[in-house]
Amino acid sequence: MNTEYEKVTIAGTGAIATGVAATASTVSSVVVLARSDASIERSRALAEKFCAKLEGGDPTRISYTTDRAETAGSNLIVEAIVEDLDAKVELHRNLAALSPDADIATTTSSLSVAAIAAGAGIGERFFGLHVFNPVTRMDLIELCLPEALEGSVGERARNFCAAIGKTAVEVPDIAGFVVNRLLFAYLFDAVRLLEESGLEPAAVDQCMKRGAGHPMGPLALLDFVGFDVSIAIGQSLFAATGEARHDPPARLCELAADGKLGRKSGAGFFDYS
Repeated sequence: MNTEYEKVTIAGTGAIATGVAATASTVSSVVVLARSDASIERSRALAEKFCAKLEGGDPTRISYTTDRAETAGSNLIVEAIVEDLDAKVELHRNLAALSPDADIATTTSSLSVAAIAAGAGIGERFFGLHVFNPVTRMDLIELCLPEALEGSVGERARNFCAAIGKTAVEVPDIAGFVVNRLLFAYLFDAVRLLEESGLEPAAVDQCMKRGAGHPMGPLALLDFVGFDVSIAIGQSLFAATGEARHDPPARLCELAADGKLGRKSGAGFFDYS
């Protein structure tokens, strides 16, 4: 399937951003906007691995830059940086000015799409494109199309999702959309159960894998997501809902404070050294 987005800018170099870049390379030319040369090298190596797993994935269609000016003339801009409202607003305001005709999306998993759009002054062309990690394997995109969006933008967004082989489900602009709204309450409850029961992490995960048919246990999934990311999502959800189930549990915060963030740090609920 074709897409109208011939030049796609991906702002960010983490696993999500790089996964989107690799996936988009199947249908478009891609520019990855990075903060440093070191992050470019990490993203480039990861993108080559991702592209190798994708039919049509082409790392030669992905270029890298630390210069925002090189994103000018983009048809689609997808931001995948830290979950910080001010950082996202500043970036979007700047990139939108460089590509005044571009459709613009955020991969936020916890912040208000409307709040980012209002802060950057781009409500008529801004939408939520919440992908899931690993992007190359996960089928779902939660697509948030606010009321202020021009109708043609929504159509192009749906076509882009289909072109990169994803299933788009349209969701309202509420904290956590659907998946994170439900998922993190479950993940945090698993941590609280761990504390209450004295069970080992492996026992909790085995119960959910073998009893509920989940491909990954909740504690291993928290390790995979990263405790820093999980805590940030939980804090945003708790601020929006006021529900105790969304408040990051103490043990998770203590582990993060000790530098244990899950897989990326080599240790979390499980050891990855």
